[in-house]
Amino acid sequence: MGEKEAAAQEIQTADDAQIEKEIDPAADEPTETQRLTAELAAANDKYMRLYAEFDNYKRRIAKERVELMQTAGKEIIANLLPAIDDFDRALKAFETATELAPLQEGVSLVGQKLKTILTNQGLKEMESIGKPFDAELQEAITNVPAASDDLKGKVIDEIEKGYFLHGKVLRHAKVVVGS
Repeated sequence: MGEKEAAAQEIQTADDAQIEKEIDPAADEPTETQRLTAELAAANDKYMRLYAEFDNYKRRIAKERVELMQTAGKEIIANLLPAIDDFDRALKAFETATELAPLQEGVSLVGQKLKTILTNQGLKEMESIGKPFDAELQEAITNVPAASDDLKGKVIDEIEKGYFLHGKVLRHAKVVVGS
């Protein structure tokens, strides 16, 4: 009979729980504090995951930026190699040459090839001589008396050429200005 009594006790306990649930349906539901604690834990978990994801993103971007900076000049260097090879051949030709005219022509062609490669990469020479002095584009090395009044404030000579790279000043021209 011990087993029957134990089974009857379990049934009675289950019935009591059911009756208590019918009387107070919120008995199995969490309290407001428990619910808020669970929401806070979920929000903290979400925050930590987002923070970790963002931190990984920052590291990846920094790594990609370093790699980009290291390989940024790869294309232009690869394009310059044939011009360097031509220049080396010209230097060897100087050692055994008897006539200068063909050598001058060869060096001129190497120079043109080099300028063409750089122009294709976005480099453009700055035109300065005869134009009004512009401090944004040029650096005045010295002033000299102008031969005529129309040359005052204009660039008379260019000591060092200025260059643009993709429309932005890469190097300012060093010029002589008439005064």
